Amino acid sequence: MKVLALDLATRTGWALWDGERMESGVQVFDVRRGESPGMRYLRFNAWLGQMAERLEGQRPDYLGDVIAYEQTVPANTKFSSATTREIAAGFSTRVQEKCAAWGIQHFAIYPSSLKKFTTGNGRSKKPEMVAAVSARWKAVKDDNEADAIALLHYALAELVTGAPE
Repeated sequence: MKVLALDLATRTGWALWDGERMESGVQVFDVRRGESPGMRYLRFNAWLGQMAERLEGQRPDYLGDVIAYEQTVPANTKFSSATTREIAAGFSTRVQEKCAAWGIQHFAIYPSSLKKFTTGNGRSKKPEMVAAVSARWKAVKDDNEADAIALLHYALAELVTGAPE
């Protein structure tokens, strides 16, 4: 099973398990001066397609079975701004659309579940997540990449028997 994990935001963290190794990073979807805000979504769609082409050079079969992403938090929470929620929701609908077109499963992971899996505490803050990911899987400095790596390991633990810890 191959898994792409995404922490959806203007600075999207990503982690990819291709069945043998993990890669991760951060992709930035800022809107440039004079551009429509919709440009970020066009760039995101193009990038998501390029993730497939980069490793296989063909259709996105390399993604295999799953794209996992962090679920958008409800509007009544104090943990994110309306803009942050709007961007994450916009990106998540595009992930769902791509998955439907490609025949790939997707699932959203609630932030508190991810935090509890990673740190043992569902209310962990960003520095605690970065520290836990750095200690358990890969040294990172960016909280978006840390969340994506944690999402990847959560998905592997939940979906793949015998997956790496």
